[in-house]
Amino acid sequence: MNILLLGPQGSGKGTQAKKIASTYGIPHISSGDLYRDAIARGTELGRAVEPILAAGDLVPDEITIPLIRDRLSRGDTVPGFILDGYPRNLAQAEALDAMLDDLGRALDVVFAFRVPERQDLIDRLLRRAEEEGRPDDTLEVIERRLATYERETEPLIEHYRATRSNVVGLHAHRTIDEVFTEIEQSLSAVEARA
Repeated sequence: MNILLLGPQGSGKGTQAKKIASTYGIPHISSGDLYRDAIARGTELGRAVEPILAAGDLVPDEITIPLIRDRLSRGDTVPGFILDGYPRNLAQAEALDAMLDDLGRALDVVFAFRVPERQDLIDRLLRRAEEEGRPDDTLEVIERRLATYERETEPLIEHYRATRSNVVGLHAHRTIDEVFTEIEQSLSAVEARA
């Protein structure tokens, strides 16, 4: 099962992706995790993206697209995958569509995480920064990331609605278990249609 998670930072995508990965036995592919791993390992990629992430900006497509293509080409993605944090703009969405076509794959479901109050997202992200010691989650960076999401990524929900019938909106302000129950119900319906 090939799953795409769309939603603002702090909406719980990463938490739900980990639960889906554990329950369904498919890899969670997070562009943010791939970047942070490269930074931690001190790779050339890591050195290139560290200042970009610290500023709260989007990593350029010429870096991100090959990174995701490489990750989706690995054998552990054959039973499916969960994409989280990619695509973040229309060019990346079009590149993903082409990539999946090349790999003979398609997205089975697109989950759109919605949190009605922006302040809830800010509070969640500040709490996460404190708990996880993430230096890139300052209030200024969080505000910039949310503005970038609203401008560049949120329109992808409509892009996928227009090109597919498999977009499922999630009320992500509820508890982790309530959101996951809704995800499981949606995935059961997808499996039943397959």
